[in-house]
Amino acid sequence: MEEIREGRAKFDPERIVITAGATAANELLTFIIADPGNALLIPTPYYPGFDRDLRWRTFVKIIQIHCDSKNNFQVSPNALEAAYRKAESMNVKVKGILMTNPSNPLGTTVQRSVLEQILDFVIQKNIHLVCDEIYPGSTFSSSEFISISEILEARQFKESERVHVVYSLSKDLGLPGFRVGTIYSYNNRVVTTAREMSSFTLISSQTQHLLACMLSNKEFTQNYIKTNRERLRKRYEMIINGLSSAGIECLKGNGGLFCWVNLGPLLEENTIEGELALWKMIVNEVRLNISPRSSRHCSEPGWFRVCFANMIEQTLEVALRRIHDFMEERKRGKGN
Repeated sequence: MEEIREGRAKFDPERIVITAGATAANELLTFIIADPGNALLIPTPYYPGFDRDLRWRTFVKIIQIHCDSKNNFQVSPNALEAAYRKAESMNVKVKGILMTNPSNPLGTTVQRSVLEQILDFVIQKNIHLVCDEIYPGSTFSSSEFISISEILEARQFKESERVHVVYSLSKDLGLPGFRVGTIYSYNNRVVTTAREMSSFTLISSQTQHLLACMLSNKEFTQNYIKTNRERLRKRYEMIINGLSSAGIECLKGNGGLFCWVNLGPLLEENTIEGELALWKMIVNEVRLNISPRSSRHCSEPGWFRVCFANMIEQTLEVALRRIHDFMEERKRGKGN
């Protein structure tokens, strides 16, 4: 965790709790900080698995912090207050905020000023902050990612006991099947409780031994992360330039495995039905599967998540040609 942040944040090994992936880590933290019927606030758009991971067994509610393209989908103070007031109007107690940095599906990092505002908000409301930071090694350069841990260090760890960080090897090291995640909490009681409950999310000793041997090779890990960043940046520039040449707008990204694409101009109607009709057309005619914003709880019609890191360059070139041909055909259709 320190190495991937290039030493800008320090971590005490005694505060780390190992879990069977980030999914288990987020669920475990939800069990600890919230009771059934309580709520967590989550900025939109967000990873749809949270609807399952955070709610199904904990019976905790999710209340959305609505973000929009006016400020590049960054969280605003007004959006935070609106979500909190909505919970109050429902007579639901808010126990924390969960945010992903870098964002899935946006492919962007959270600005330092926004992190400061969110931390101030949770202090003011006396609630928790869970930062799901599973993509820090997948930003295009290390300087583009600011961890909440850096903010806490700058504040000399004041009010740090309400902050918890989730990490996983699934994305940065491409090891999703190994199911290795961590909780790093600044709260002693949360660390103790998570350790006691972690028997439900154990990792085999064989897996731990293998990973310990691999990660102890500093030359390998440093070279891996460096190469990963370079390849992701190259692939990102490739897809952004290809989409731009086809006349498609994208949110400017700087990390993760996705880009957030605006296909709003192609909608026949600005509704979920219109969006799903476009999605089906792309699946059936272009033979590409992209994720509509409705599956990510975004309130603005027409945005789609496109993953660019799950294929070789030649396949991506084929995908971009198909998208370009699809856009040209749409233009000709409108001309007629």
